[in-house]
Amino acid sequence: MIADDLGSWAAALRFEDLGEHAIHTVRQRLVDTLGCGLGAFHTEPGRAARRLARALPPGSSTVLGTGFRATADVATFVTGTMVRHLDFNDGYLGLEPGHPSDNIPACLAVAEAEGRSGRDLVTAIALAYEVQVRLQDAANLHRRGWDHANYVLVSAALAAGKLMGLAAGQLTQAVNIALNGHLAMRQVRAGELSWWKGSSAPNAARNAIFSAWLAREGFTGPAPIFEGEMGFMRQVSDSFVLEPLEFPRGPESPYAVSRTLTKMLPTNGEMQTAVWAALALRDQIADLGEVERIVVDTTHLGWTILGKDPEKWRPATRETADHSLPYTVARALVDGKLTASSYDPDALADPVVGALMARVEVREDPALTAMLPSRIPNRVTIGLASGAELVREVHNAPGGHGTPMTDEQFEKKFVALLEPLATAARWRRMLDEIWHVDRAPAVTTLMQALVVEEDRGRTPGETS
Repeated sequence: MIADDLGSWAAALRFEDLGEHAIHTVRQRLVDTLGCGLGAFHTEPGRAARRLARALPPGSSTVLGTGFRATADVATFVTGTMVRHLDFNDGYLGLEPGHPSDNIPACLAVAEAEGRSGRDLVTAIALAYEVQVRLQDAANLHRRGWDHANYVLVSAALAAGKLMGLAAGQLTQAVNIALNGHLAMRQVRAGELSWWKGSSAPNAARNAIFSAWLAREGFTGPAPIFEGEMGFMRQVSDSFVLEPLEFPRGPESPYAVSRTLTKMLPTNGEMQTAVWAALALRDQIADLGEVERIVVDTTHLGWTILGKDPEKWRPATRETADHSLPYTVARALVDGKLTASSYDPDALADPVVGALMARVEVREDPALTAMLPSRIPNRVTIGLASGAELVREVHNAPGGHGTPMTDEQFEKKFVALLEPLATAARWRRMLDEIWHVDRAPAVTTLMQALVVEEDRGRTPGETS
């Protein structure tokens, strides 16, 4: 059974089984993920989640950016909500889209609570990425109305359980409990999007930790959870094949973490190539008032997630806007760039962007859909009053399969996100700790280096 095989593989995995490329890619993902989380430190969801954490009993896991420690599940939720808020963290597109870095907050929180080393942390992250990416390759969820965060239930339960030292059978039970009890619906990403868009996966990771805690105490869960009469395949995913015992087992093996995609732009992953196409065309337009129509040809996935709903033409929230092809393409054409502030309330109310957005049409092109998932293409066509037509089709964005980000680019992105929060000496120390995380005797050292609050207890101006 799949859950049993996952438990066996996870229990057997060791740091020595990871090759240097996998280890270094985990370091890169840590730089990227922690930068995204700290970059969202002062956002409203981040503040609200920290207020909740401080209202609950303290624990042994540091909430990112603070000197406050919560229980591992609560710290995971708060840190994960910050990591996801800007929609700037990594992703992966198989049959199902998702963000494997959603597992990192859980790995950090449990590793710290359990007194684990940096090597243990790296191993758990590589494990979680392997499981989530393999599941995303195996079966689609969103077409049946379920959220990709359901895969985080499995990957985070195994990673958390691994850090807790659970045996193979206990890891299997953690998966059984997590997957049966905490399924998330896809409505979180349909219509007008809410704060929960960035908290659905953190909540799954939170529930995964609780499930691992239960398994450690001897709780058992429904089985077989994937193949059973009322199990995951029948109810959620439809049938699929997964062979966990064929997952990588040695340093010479390729690990799935190396196949994940990172972003140079803070917006939805399936939209990246559309924005790059729009930016490439902008220099050819002397006056945006001459633009009569903008057509974005996209994949079925892009149309479904980013261009189908009428709310995408009148986004009232950041979460809707960064999942809106009309808004984001228009914003990029007006500003000539896309930054975290492109989705601020005053930006959403910009009448110039609103007028341009009204001229945008989004269409599904089956030829583009056929390129998925090896390429994530979009085509932007701009018709001008002169009769001229400008066309740009982009198949891979920077950070994608063909052009992975370099260490220098990850650092540049990290620094841009941290500059409002920390001095050069502070963010340099942070980066040093992250790049050498596998040498750390305890994860607490890393988390202490990432404090950005002035008094290490409360954000200035923040109330409990």
